[in-house]
Amino acid sequence: MFDASLRITVLGSATPFARPGNACSGYLVEGGGVRVWVDAGSGTLAELQRYVALGDVDAVWISHLHADHSADLLTFSYALLYSGLEPSLPVPLFGPVGIADRLAGFLTNGSERSPVERAFAVEELHDGHVVRIGGLTLTSRAVEHGLPAFALRVEGEDGRSLVYSGDCEPCPSLVELARDCDLFVCEADGDVPGHHSAAQAGRSAAEAGAGRLVVTHVGAAVTAGEAVALAAAAYEGDVVHADPGLRFDVTRRSRTPGRTTTSPASSR
Repeated sequence: MFDASLRITVLGSATPFARPGNACSGYLVEGGGVRVWVDAGSGTLAELQRYVALGDVDAVWISHLHADHSADLLTFSYALLYSGLEPSLPVPLFGPVGIADRLAGFLTNGSERSPVERAFAVEELHDGHVVRIGGLTLTSRAVEHGLPAFALRVEGEDGRSLVYSGDCEPCPSLVELARDCDLFVCEADGDVPGHHSAAQAGRSAAEAGAGRLVVTHVGAAVTAGEAVALAAAAYEGDVVHADPGLRFDVTRRSRTPGRTTTSPASSR
C-alpha cells in the first residue's frame, strides 16, 4: 500500500565508532511509498533489519566517505549479491565522487575488480543534485567537512520536509537547504573544524527557521542532555537527541518560541 507519510528512524548516532546499543550514523527515511537508507555507518546494517527487509531498501544515500558514515555498504553488498534475498538489483546508491571505486578497492581480492555495480546503481552527488525516489524528492547540497560531503533535504508530496546535515561545520549552504524545514537533524560532534558543536547546531536551526531540531552524532565532550541544553540556548523550538531507535513522524509544527523538550512525540 502506498504510504505518503514521512518519517525518519535513528539506526545509530555514535561517533566516531559504534558503542554497545548505539551504532554509528545511519537513518531510515520512509515515505512516498519508499524506504531510503541514509548513511551506513558501522553497525547500522544490523539495526536497519529491525524495520525493513534488506531486499526492500529502495535506495541508499551517503553523505561522505568516512567509515562511521559508510562502512556498512561493504557488507550490504554481500547481502545483496550472495545471501539469496532476491532483491531488485542494482539498488540506487547516491554518494560522493569515487564511492564505487572506494568500495571496489576494499572488496577486490584478486585480479578482477569486485562487481560493486551489480549490487549498486551508483550516481555521484554534486552540489544541487536532485533525484525523485517514489513520492520523495531528495536534494543534496555540498557542505564544509574537509572532504567532499553533502547534506540532504527530503520532501514529501504534501510538502513536509526533513533535512540531515551529514557531518559539516556551519555554512550558508546548509542553512539554505534547511530553510523552513519541518525537522532538522544536525550533527554536534564538537567545536572543531568540519563539525558543528551543539550550540552551533542550535544556531543553524534558528537561522534556517527549522520547525524542530534533533541533535545527533554528539561528541564525547558532552552528554546527550548537555548537547540538547546547549542547542536549546540558541534555538527556541523543540530540541531532542537522536537516541537510537527513535522514530520521528515529520509533521508541520508551529514555530512558537520557548517550546524546548528533551523527549519527542515519537515512537520506538
